[in-house]
Parts: sequence; C-alpha cells; structure tokens
Amino acid sequence: MDSSLLDAEEKDNTLTLQNEFLRHLLLTQDSMKQERSAGGQEGIPTVVIKPCPGMCMKTRTVNGEKVFINICYSENVPEPKDLTDDELLKVLESEDPTKFRIPMSIGEPHAELDKSGGGCTVYDVVINPNFLNKINTSELFKTFFLTIMCEGIESKYDVLLKRDWIFLKNRKSLGKLAEQHIRTKSTPLIVDMESTNQLPAEQPEKRNLIEEIQKQDEELNKKAPEPIFSIIQEPVEGYPEYLVAEISLPEIKTAQSVTLKLGEDRLLLTTRSHVYYMDIFLPYDLVQDDCGAQFDKESKVLTVTMPVKPKEIVQQI
Repeated sequence: MDSSLLDAEEKDNTLTLQNEFLRHLLLTQDSMKQERSAGGQEGIPTVVIKPCPGMCMKTRTVNGEKVFINICYSENVPEPKDLTDDELLKVLESEDPTKFRIPMSIGEPHAELDKSGGGCTVYDVVINPNFLNKINTSELFKTFFLTIMCEGIESKYDVLLKRDWIFLKNRKSLGKLAEQHIRTKSTPLIVDMESTNQLPAEQPEKRNLIEEIQKQDEELNKKAPEPIFSIIQEPVEGYPEYLVAEISLPEIKTAQSVTLKLGEDRLLLTTRSHVYYMDIFLPYDLVQDDCGAQFDKESKVLTVTMPVKPKEIVQQI
C-alpha cells in the first residue's frame, strides 16, 4: 500500500471508527458470500422479467451510428411515485431533484437490421406499465423520462446519444426482446448512517442542456478544495482483500449532497455547490459492484468500502 495515501494526523482520530466499520464490513462480506452460495446473478438475488413491447424510438449516436430503443414494460419493474405535472415541475425546480426516481431496467445492446437492411444497435429499456401509460399522456413526463433514459444508457455503455429522437408509428419494438435479470434488493452506494435517506447505486450525472453551463460546472469542481482523507487496506500486510477510505467532509450535511463514482481503480467525488472535489487513482483494481459507502452525519466522515479483485484474477487479465 502506498504510504502517501495514509494521513498520519487523521489516523489516530478515526481509529475507533475504523475498527467498528471493519467489524461491520466483515459481517457484510459474510452476507455477500451467503447470497452467492444461495444463487442469483453474480451473487445478487434477481428476478427474471420478460419485456412486453411498448414503443420504439429511433435516434443516433453523436458519431452518426443508428440506434433504436425499445421502451418495454413489465409488472416486475416497480412503479415510480405518481405525481402530477405541477408536482414534477416543483421537484425539478427544488434543491434536490433526485427525490423523484424512475425505476427502469436497461438491457444489453444487441445488433439488428433496420427496415432498409442496414445495421443498427438496439437497447431494450423496461419500465412499469402504469408509468408507460403516464408518459403516453403527459409530454412533460415523457420528455423527462426520455432524458433520464438516454443518460442511463450513456452512463452504462459509454456512448453519447443525440436528443433528436423520433418514434416509429407502425411497430412497438425492433428485434427480439430478451429476458432481463433485475435485483430483488439493491444496496445504495452512499447511506446516511442516522437516517433512511439513500442514494442509488448508480448515479449518472445529469446532462446539462446548455453546454456552456456544463463546462463552467466542471471548472468550478476542479477549483474546489480536496477533502482530507485516509486509505487503509485489510489485511494490513500483503495483498489486500479490500480498501477502506475515510473522507472528512465537515461542510456536508447529508449524503444527498455527495456524488461518488468508483472506476476500476479510480475514486471520483464531487459535491453540490462545489464544496469539495476529489479525483484519485488507487493501487489496486476494485470489485465495483460490491463497493459501498456510509456517511456519518455526526462526524461528517464518508467511509468508502472497496473490495479488491483477487490477485489471481488480476494476473490473468
């Protein structure tokens, strides 16, 4: 472990929290192992959903590649909170627009042929049937959903989609709709330790409609101070099973103000109003799906748990 990642002054002050958190982490790891032994996709309990065709949307990537999105439905996908158009506008104008979430399942892309015989990429997105009816009767909800949906596809598959979409009039889907697996329970990436407020496991950043504002936002992020942090490995000697980062955020009141992204060997943290900015690379590859975090509202410390890929797997890669 790189000793430069350890902050000696912070280590003594957070030793008790580390010990308590590590004990909790061991219980969490045992629970994960039990889930894997009980079955489920990649050790996570799942349910199989069979998408039903709803409507088909056509767009393109910024590089000009043709893309179709099958907007499907299934009763197994949860229904979002039922809001009126006015209520949705109030949420979008509030300080915390993430209060309204749209459950959706985004399937793997599949190659198909369009009606002219040309190649194209198709994505299947599954939502609740009641919400499908909602977006068919409300232009506001439809635009909001399509924007979030495209952002979800972009974040999951590293593509950029144009927003000049059109809908096919004479068909509800393109290609064969494949079954999808969705989690029967989800673990939030960041949890307030003293409340039930949670952030979702995946948090794709909102695409700003005005490019100049987005650029300004990025510049403000980079000018924000880096928080004090420390990283330890467990076990302390040898190749670690996981890393634990403790990040001091004294100006943050709730986890909802923090956006945390974990790459294969990278940790990126941004905050609302550009209070902090942190972008570091880690000395080991992470098991991204098993990473998680907790924010202690009293100590204002964000503790990030990062399981490390086993050495033998990394060597094979």
